[in-house]
Amino acid sequence: QNPDITITDNVLHFRAQGHGAKGDNIYEFEIEFLEPVEPKPVCRMTQRQLNITVQKKESNWWERLTKQEKRPLFLAPDFDRWLDESDAEMELKKEEEKINKMKIESRVPKDPFKHLKKGYLIMYNLVQFLGFSWIFVNMTVRLFILGKDSFYDTFHTISDMMYFCQTLALMEIMNSLIGLVRSPLIPSVVQVFGRNFVLFVILGTLEEMQSKPVVFFIFYFWSITELFRYPYYMLSCIGIEWKPLTWLRYTVWIPLYPLGGLAEAVCIVQSIPIFSETGKFSLGLPNPLNVTIQFPFVLQIYLIALFLGVFVNFRHLYKQRKQHLGPKKRKMK
Repeated sequence: QNPDITITDNVLHFRAQGHGAKGDNIYEFEIEFLEPVEPKPVCRMTQRQLNITVQKKESNWWERLTKQEKRPLFLAPDFDRWLDESDAEMELKKEEEKINKMKIESRVPKDPFKHLKKGYLIMYNLVQFLGFSWIFVNMTVRLFILGKDSFYDTFHTISDMMYFCQTLALMEIMNSLIGLVRSPLIPSVVQVFGRNFVLFVILGTLEEMQSKPVVFFIFYFWSITELFRYPYYMLSCIGIEWKPLTWLRYTVWIPLYPLGGLAEAVCIVQSIPIFSETGKFSLGLPNPLNVTIQFPFVLQIYLIALFLGVFVNFRHLYKQRKQHLGPKKRKMK
């Protein structure tokens, strides 16, 4: 009760009335600090204790609290609040990082459509995941039941869902183009247009190609890849990272992308004689040029572009894999 606390000449003077083992008494002490402190302490009193906060005049590290080397007997450190020099530096760094982050966030304008964009991306990835899951499960069940016979009617059974998923995949180009996602534009364009060229131009227009076994392998490789890609992106939208899924997302493509590219190339090679025989999509220019652009020749050029596209995507995914699964860089002391 009635505490009298002052700081004069760098010495803290304390005097108060208290009730102890010997009844009511006057308790008093003095602490001479090692270095100069502010003359006005901050005091906060409760029913259980009295807290006195003393501010240093200069923000530097003290070797000890008092000027005398031997610590007073009544004085003991509170280890719950104790900080050594390294802890104090860490606390200061955290505070500085927090302040800097708040400054940066205050400069960045708030996006009023942030939640709407996130909801759209979650729904897009969910729908694509469900679509390719249906394709994969359907093809797998048919393979176990019918065996090799399932190869020949894959297109007629699966094509409607594949048309839907690959048409919807055009949104990935738009998402990248308008900056809704951070994925680079070129790999998205290469993959989406490459698949859609095979699906709509080669398989969709040639009935002779629709019953070939290569269709099964093209659809199967495409669907397996997307079973891990779309869930990974969906969880990323809500800030969740599941390490096994991350590993699968950046590992499964290593065998599947070359195999998928090879299956697409086989499909194109098999279609060239059919396009040559039917003359479909070949373009005859008017006289006096009298030149015909043969579509099979275009397909031969496309074969080269196909392998270049596989290389572009392979390189892009390898960089991403290195970034997400590579060894963490150690900070130099």
